[in-house]
Formats: sequence, structure tokens, C-alpha cells
Amino acid sequence: MAKGLTAEELRPLEHDELVQKLKEAKEELFNLRFQSATGQLENTARLRQVRREIARIYTVMRERELGIIKIEKEESE
Repeated sequence: MAKGLTAEELRPLEHDELVQKLKEAKEELFNLRFQSATGQLENTARLRQVRREIARIYTVMRERELGIIKIEKEESE
């Protein structure tokens, strides 16, 4: 996850894939915060990128829950 994911990249993913990406991003955020606390973090901007990535994932999941955005596979059927 060198570069942040956009909402357009996240929307076509399955729910399980979103959950997996969310788990990975939260784990990365934990590690970055740990590095920051110990003074080992070199790229402090990455904290902000990962937080925003987590927010994007939650947003896409909520859009689906509310029916705002339908999963593309459902539309094609």
C-alpha cells in the first residue's frame, strides 16, 4: 500500500476484500503509531494517508449498507 487507494478503486471490490484491506490498513496504522511513539517513523505523512484510506473503506462499506452505491456485479445481473 505505497500509495493510497481511491474510492473508485475500492467500490468494485467484494465485501470480504474490503474487510481484508481494512484489517491491513488498521494494522499498518498501529505499526506507524508505534514507530512514531518510539521515534523511528521517517514518513509522518503516511499516518494521515492510512487514516484517510481507512475512512474511504468505511465510506464505501456504508454506501453499500445504505444502498447508495450498488455493487457492480448486482447491476450487471
